[in-house]
Amino acid sequence: MPLKYMKFPILSKLLAAASLAALFISGSPALAENPSAPWPQTISDLPAEPGIRFGTLENGMRFAIMRNATPTGQAAIRFRIGAGSLDERDDQQGLAHFLEHMAFKGSTHVGQDEMIRILQRKGLAFGPDTNANTSYDETVYSLDLPEVDADTISTGLMLMRETASELTFDAGAFDRERGVILSEERLRDTPQYRAAIGVTNSMLAGQRVTMRAPIGKVDIISNAPVDLLRDFYHANYRPDRATLIVVGDVDPAAMELEIRQRFGDWKVAIPAPPKPDLGTLKPKSESAEVIAVPGGTTNVQIAWTRPYDASPDTFAKRRQQLVEDLGLLVLKRRLGAMANRANAPFISAAVGSQDLFDSAHIVVVTANSETDKWQQALAAIDQEQRRFQQFGAEQAELDREIVEYRSLLEAAAAGAATRTSTDIASMLASSVDDNEVFTSPAEDLSMFETITKGLTAAEVNEVVARVFSGNGPQLVLQTAQAPKGGASDIRQAYDASRAVPVTAPSAAAAVVWPYTHFGEPGAVVERRVVEDLGLTMVRFANGVRLTIKPTKLRANEVLVREDIGHGRLGLPNDRPLPIWTSPAVVLSGTKAMDYPDLQKALAAKIAGIDFSVDDSSFQFTGQTQTGDLATQLQIMAAYTSDPTYRPEVFKRVRQAYLNNLDQYEATPGAVIGRDFAGLVHSGDPRWTFPDRAQLSATKLEDFEALFRPQISAGPIDITIVGDITADEAIRLTAETFGALPARPDATTDNIANDVRFPAPTEKPVMRTHNGRSDNAAAIVAAPVGDMLSDMQRGFVANIAGQIFENRLIDQFRIAEGATYSPQGAMDLSWDIPGYGYAYLYVETTPDKVENFYALVDKIANDLRSKDVSPDELVRARAPIIETLKHQQQSNEYWVQYLNGAQTDPRRLERIRDNLAGYDKVTAEDIRQFATTYFQPDKFWKFEVLPAAVR
Repeated sequence: MPLKYMKFPILSKLLAAASLAALFISGSPALAENPSAPWPQTISDLPAEPGIRFGTLENGMRFAIMRNATPTGQAAIRFRIGAGSLDERDDQQGLAHFLEHMAFKGSTHVGQDEMIRILQRKGLAFGPDTNANTSYDETVYSLDLPEVDADTISTGLMLMRETASELTFDAGAFDRERGVILSEERLRDTPQYRAAIGVTNSMLAGQRVTMRAPIGKVDIISNAPVDLLRDFYHANYRPDRATLIVVGDVDPAAMELEIRQRFGDWKVAIPAPPKPDLGTLKPKSESAEVIAVPGGTTNVQIAWTRPYDASPDTFAKRRQQLVEDLGLLVLKRRLGAMANRANAPFISAAVGSQDLFDSAHIVVVTANSETDKWQQALAAIDQEQRRFQQFGAEQAELDREIVEYRSLLEAAAAGAATRTSTDIASMLASSVDDNEVFTSPAEDLSMFETITKGLTAAEVNEVVARVFSGNGPQLVLQTAQAPKGGASDIRQAYDASRAVPVTAPSAAAAVVWPYTHFGEPGAVVERRVVEDLGLTMVRFANGVRLTIKPTKLRANEVLVREDIGHGRLGLPNDRPLPIWTSPAVVLSGTKAMDYPDLQKALAAKIAGIDFSVDDSSFQFTGQTQTGDLATQLQIMAAYTSDPTYRPEVFKRVRQAYLNNLDQYEATPGAVIGRDFAGLVHSGDPRWTFPDRAQLSATKLEDFEALFRPQISAGPIDITIVGDITADEAIRLTAETFGALPARPDATTDNIANDVRFPAPTEKPVMRTHNGRSDNAAAIVAAPVGDMLSDMQRGFVANIAGQIFENRLIDQFRIAEGATYSPQGAMDLSWDIPGYGYAYLYVETTPDKVENFYALVDKIANDLRSKDVSPDELVRARAPIIETLKHQQQSNEYWVQYLNGAQTDPRRLERIRDNLAGYDKVTAEDIRQFATTYFQPDKFWKFEVLPAAVR
């Protein structure tokens, strides 16, 4: 993959499948992608990764095939069409995306709506394994095949071939799908999306990309005749714009033969339409604009753009980009340190640069701030950017970024042999979109070493001096309500900041990681082996428990999980608690070292830490490489034994929550995300989201009083999974956690288990949102029970929930076109005896909510009244089993399932029975489950309606 990591996610991802537009072109007009382009390595001095079979059919279709056995027995297919919303005519806006939906709605050899059923029978889940996305310049279809037998591979290729030229576009199906896409349009219309669209329109005024958001225009989606869709399909789905990618446990030679046989006859009768002129950006110097988005947060940014470099991907080009990136990483580091200071002028800040959709190169400095403090944030990022531009980076700062960057590339190269097929396939598709050579991790590392050998701060500073040039500075304030003076207020604040001279930064002091010795290594007092699962379980003299699962699933990868105490269940339930302050635990650093210094001291290491509050534990997690496991354990032991709770970090986290509160009122989905957990725990404050009064009233001492006793004195259970031996894991844990003072045993005595699912509702619980009047959400849920007390019930429940979801998709999405993404799931607790529930969730229009409730009752009655068919049972069970097989070939699976296994042997039984348990489920089991749990008098209902409608 290309050696480029410095990207700016706010601009490249916010609009994703309706993704942020290409930005800024200066000079001559640009055209979208040329058809039938050669593979980029043919015109570059960069070598493509060995082992990938690249080719081009006579009709112009390109293909790339790679044998990769992680996971074994699986494969990933990506079929990319180099056409998206930019290729639409004025009367076709939204039809590129509409076409993506219709690819699942019937073709010459596949019946209407039969494609999903075919794939379900093969074990593919709709969504996770079967998906597609449309952007400005491409449409990509994705299949993740759980098996690589001849029939499954053939089926996958057959469906891609049908998509290429055989779609039938039934008029009735087309009309029904309108509602689905309108539902998707409502779902994506969030404050974040509207703000990103506003930024795009501000900086690209008059360019084609501002007129071609992939979701399209509502009136065209609602009224376009199906012939317009056919026109777009026949004009743009053509072999010279197509690339097929297959990565997996396959024979590349045999795969190439089948691709040639299936796709070699693909021809198009009509000539290709000219690729659209993307337009020219008018020269722009300093400018200012306010983008007011109700419900949005406050963000201020300074941006510069320059023309996109359309030259081939070469070593020289990558060198230039890397040098630029390294310089900007220094600035990013400085801003990050500033955010951690007391009375910081902003909540967070970021710096990024990247090429966007072959249209421009953009550099952005941005900060999130309190609503009434954007002026301070703007002044801070302006002055720090000017300080950096005027005085540059110090050699020590540059060397630190080189060390950290190198460690990432070294880890990628060390783990290259066990990259997953889905990751490789998606990165290959991305490289096609970017017209870049797909270089190997080893080549990336080699290039990096060549580029950075002897690289001086002087050269980096010379490059960076040119970065902040071109069109700009372009100032944009995103906020919920525009300041009284509008853009003139921004200019005034910026001018005031520019009048402040900047001075050279003070040299940063060197830091050394101090947590290398925790005392005498702990003695092992108990060690046992679970042979059939490949586990070693250890207890140290101080009470710390350790479970190790050595694997070769990912070369050089080790995952570590530390569970402390009893989580939410160990906390009082009679008052609100500041559980929401948990992000401040890691960001506070340790007593001896704040978080920025911790990052500085460990720049050469692949190690990190995260913290969360689970139902049954307080949890630190980390991902590292084999050689850095000692450091990873030192980090976690330091946070456990020497914590601190810094006031400036607490205030920063609290302000971030306060700033985001309005977003939780902006859409039905946001209200669900805020309130659902608290409601299904009967209002228990341990699961309830805080309101503004609670956030404002919380003090630093409340934060510390919650976490210090739990982290400093709770029982500790460590799980280590990955490329490590049991003996080495035990030794390193003995030197860290084993050396700590004694901890109590992980008993569950005196743990409050009075957690209840709410009583059935006569009328739905109702909340309102402040967003669009045509958007609503509804949930139906029912109590079931926990996971471990009746494990076979858990297997039946998951299949029954999948059947319910499949029927909801068939009837509410496909037949009625009333929703985009209905969801059904089982949430059966592994930690709370007797607690767990099934739920069904849709976002739809307010007038369809009652239809949803009626449909749930009808489906439940059908499941109680008669057995499901053998085919329906297979289509629900097969994707669950295949997904589970895939998960079992990951370290993440074992870290999750081994939690608590030393003290609760049922968890090991669940691992052993995971596959067989699903095979035992019968149609009669589903019927009995529905009779027991899917009764209308047990249903709890929750709906979110627009405030205007209410």
